[in-house]
Amino acid sequence: MTNVLLVDDDSGFTEATSELIALLGHKVTVADSVSSAKQQIAEQSFDVVLLDIMLPDGNGFEVLNDLKSKSNPAKIVFITGHAAVKSVVNSIAGPGVSYLLKPIDLPALKPLLESTNLAQASDDRAHFGVLIGESAPMKSVYTMIERVATTRANVMVMGESGTGKELIAKAIHSASGAKGDLVATNCGALSPELLSSELFGHEKGAFTGAVSRKIGLFERANNGTLFLDEITEMPIDMQPTLLRVLETGMITRVGGTEEIPVNCRVVSATNRTPEQIATENCLREDIYFRLAVFPISLPPLRDREGDIPLLADYFLSELNREHGSHIQLNDALLEKLSSYTWSGNVREFRHTLYRAFILTDPQSAYLQLPVDMGSPFAQANKDEPKQSGLKAGTTIQEVERELIALTLEKVDGDKPKAANMLGISLKTLYNRLNQYEALDSGNL
Repeated sequence: MTNVLLVDDDSGFTEATSELIALLGHKVTVADSVSSAKQQIAEQSFDVVLLDIMLPDGNGFEVLNDLKSKSNPAKIVFITGHAAVKSVVNSIAGPGVSYLLKPIDLPALKPLLESTNLAQASDDRAHFGVLIGESAPMKSVYTMIERVATTRANVMVMGESGTGKELIAKAIHSASGAKGDLVATNCGALSPELLSSELFGHEKGAFTGAVSRKIGLFERANNGTLFLDEITEMPIDMQPTLLRVLETGMITRVGGTEEIPVNCRVVSATNRTPEQIATENCLREDIYFRLAVFPISLPPLRDREGDIPLLADYFLSELNREHGSHIQLNDALLEKLSSYTWSGNVREFRHTLYRAFILTDPQSAYLQLPVDMGSPFAQANKDEPKQSGLKAGTTIQEVERELIALTLEKVDGDKPKAANMLGISLKTLYNRLNQYEALDSGNL
């Protein structure tokens, strides 16, 4: 049984969470303030402390200091209502601290209370070891992964380019506990002549150049997972061969006669929508139903509100570890990253962050973002109508900054021309740009 201290001033939340903890068979003590929490810590030892950040008479960091001074410190889990807070708290609280997002449910709570190693029980950033994000759309994806992982159903992942479809395959493979390997291939990169050989293998002498037997992807993925990326790029006349394997679980190598049983889950992926699949004649209906037994739609980055700070912190931490540096993010940088429209999704976001890391002065404390964060592909579409980035709560200053940035983008950085279009003097434009630069560098 785990002894838990729950520190939060929301009585409704503490009552519901206490019931969950008791349901799991653990003991829970509730404190609704810093002083109450410190008193409980002085009187008894706790295995796990669930700690709110903002309390009526102070903040959770005051309680954290008392916990860390104990000879046998508890596992500390900060409770927050917003994913973006995690990256900020992480820089203050340091290592050994994890996080839970409200509302807390049993799947999130159970491993924290039953594992003897908090870091192993709950990676505060990577779900299934590979996925970053705490937004509602991503939580829905995590639920689907958990459910399908307990079955052998084939999965089709649908999403825009750069959303991380292969990571979903890795997550499903990991969550399923499959004994075999995860084997991946891109159907769009395979020539029609060699497709059967790649998927099913071939016997020696099956065709010119077949100097030895080759084991195909299905055999290599036996008892594991086969990931077929860009499945809708597979030639339509080759799809019946794949269909037969999916239906029978048997393959025959090219040039061979022996039927070989294979047992693997097939995870396929496409950047086409269900409507495009149905109307563009890129995938046979019968094979769709075999591949998309359980379809998963992966959300674009623009629909993952609050995830950009988490992704930025995660990617920057990786770069800092790799290069032995300590470059940080500040609120202004996170706001700029969050307000940008990432047409290339997570792939473009990571590319931009890496480029910014390389350009940042090694002596600088904070990451320095390039003036133009867009890729050539984003630039090619700059004249197309764009969805407004404005939303409720946007300040006048933020609107002004976005307007200036869009105008400069429109005129390829020609400042006199931009000033003229905006109806302001060139001096005023330079003053604004200098203010933004100082804000981004943390000097204001």
